[in-house]
Amino acid sequence: MNQFQCQAEIVRMEHLTSDIVRMTLQAPDIAACAIPGQFIMVKAGEGCDPLLRRPFSIHQVIGNGRVQILFKVLGKGTRLLAGMRAGMALNLVGPLGRGFSLESREGFCLVGGGMGIAPLYFLARELQRLSRPPQLVVLLGARTAAELAQLAEDFRELGVRELHLATDDGSLGHHGYVAELIPRQLGRGGDDWQLCACGPHPMLQAVAKEAKSLSCPCQVSLETMMACGISACLGCAIPRAGLSGAYLHVCKDGPVFDAKEVAWL
Repeated sequence: MNQFQCQAEIVRMEHLTSDIVRMTLQAPDIAACAIPGQFIMVKAGEGCDPLLRRPFSIHQVIGNGRVQILFKVLGKGTRLLAGMRAGMALNLVGPLGRGFSLESREGFCLVGGGMGIAPLYFLARELQRLSRPPQLVVLLGARTAAELAQLAEDFRELGVRELHLATDDGSLGHHGYVAELIPRQLGRGGDDWQLCACGPHPMLQAVAKEAKSLSCPCQVSLETMMACGISACLGCAIPRAGLSGAYLHVCKDGPVFDAKEVAWL
């Protein structure tokens, strides 16, 4: 798998909310070979503070060799990135990791929570570009309407017709967790569908449980802390199902896994 390190110019900065940012970067080598579910490692500053790169899912690949990332300002690294502007450059490494399988199924149900929505936009677009596009249902969840509204609109503009929303506070769509929408949409026909999910660990655990009850194959993209992105630091280890003391590494073995591979604690 091709991987590149490059200096990428920031083409555009979009502040979707006060703390959610979408950044467009000129990175033609990465754009040319990226697949949905892969990620890039971004150096957030020029010096040694912060020292470590930050991992970001590839939100979209667009024309003219550009890639987008979507992130929420949570700490020093993301705060530095949010303060940058078009014309500045960032050092990137990518694309990294194992992405989603687009193996033919009658339908795909994409389930995203919070910033876990980021890679699902790229996935939805690529599914729609297949020679025989599958039926597509997208379920998105966040804490509030403010965090979700613009991202939901992006999927509508992409042409997704079956779009269902959930918010923790009930300010938009279903009042509750996004995983609760799965049985409503798939009913008893789970074996005809492929679930693809990305979001916080508790959400993914709930999605995996619903998939098991519906006998539905399920791919999950895990979010973990990473220091290197290439399995050198071993900092992104997660317990592997069925093998006591065995671990998987999110950066190398994932970030996308069959839900059955993961020991959901």
